[in-house]
Amino acid sequence: TYYQLYKTLAQQIEIPNTSDSQNILDVPAEGRLIGLDPGTKRIGMAICDETRTVSRPLSIIERSSWKKLLLAVKGIISEFDAAALVIGLPLNTDGSESEMSAEARELARKFGLSLNVPVFLQDERVSTYEARGRVWRSRSSTPSEYVDSEAARVILEDFMDRIRNPNQ
Repeated sequence: TYYQLYKTLAQQIEIPNTSDSQNILDVPAEGRLIGLDPGTKRIGMAICDETRTVSRPLSIIERSSWKKLLLAVKGIISEFDAAALVIGLPLNTDGSESEMSAEARELARKFGLSLNVPVFLQDERVSTYEARGRVWRSRSSTPSEYVDSEAARVILEDFMDRIRNPNQ
């Protein structure tokens, strides 16, 4: 698919997640992971199982204040006993930073200071396009909340691939 081809090309020119994200080797060996797709109005969420084999979308979080967002994410982490949080990093196609990249890095920094689980950034170039395709193939319409949470699932799956194959 187009997504697989793009993902392969993006990995060849991958810009490493630096400074305000954890090292991939610091991912806890076991436990569920929560994925977030941060947007300006909504944040999509996804979760994987304890063995990190299967993931599924969760509901969205309407974005209003930092405090409400933090409480919602803390609640999800607690409810599912998650071991880490993965936030999508929206880089430009060429791997350069965008305005939303800075926002994602700031979210990661704040979550890192406020949560008792490690926080990681995951390159999310084209995750929304892949999510739209998945939702379109599975449903007759594409409400944005489905796309947002499916994009979080794509981000999470890409991160799980990355921790399974850290040398690629």
